[in-house]
Amino acid sequence: MEKFTVLRGKAVPMMRANINTDDIIAAQAMLGKPERIGDRLFTAERYDRDGNERPDFILNQDRYRGGQVLVAGANFGCGSSREAAVWALTGYGIRCVIASSFGEIFHDNSYQNGLLPIVLDEATVASIAAAIERADDPTVTVDLERGEIRLPENGLVRFEIPEERSAALLAGMDELDLLLTRGDALDAFQQRDRVARPWVWEA
Repeated sequence: MEKFTVLRGKAVPMMRANINTDDIIAAQAMLGKPERIGDRLFTAERYDRDGNERPDFILNQDRYRGGQVLVAGANFGCGSSREAAVWALTGYGIRCVIASSFGEIFHDNSYQNGLLPIVLDEATVASIAAAIERADDPTVTVDLERGEIRLPENGLVRFEIPEERSAALLAGMDELDLLLTRGDALDAFQQRDRVARPWVWEA
């Protein structure tokens, strides 16, 4: 998994609430080549029936095309548990989503796939979106080590995520990688458990 330390890129304001995983990647859009899944992000809104870009969709506008930070409305990633929703975002190049709340499963899947979900209160998220919309250049910097979002026109917003989650992203590790770093503790547990519950270990 790619490490997340400091991300500098275009920020895209999509302040609609309840953007669900089917909006992010429709079921039929998951059938193509996995390495091209980013091309199918927001398929229904991004393309017309003939596969042409809809010019009014925000990711098709030059100002926001290729955005790497998404600023979204509440309950982002709600709906089904499809992990492909995160893959579509990261496949497009989005490495961070800022919202006031997330779908629970999507939130966990994000950490497992190198996507940073930042939770802030609704007023702060709205102020970030407004700063991006009025700026000449919508570029922001997300600094995970410092817990800072540096906005256009010298704006600064601080954020916090659980220390274990932060450490995993900084190191480029998912939960399995972290578990494997605790090999000594796992071995010690197994040795104790063999004594306490020998029947479990019988072949």
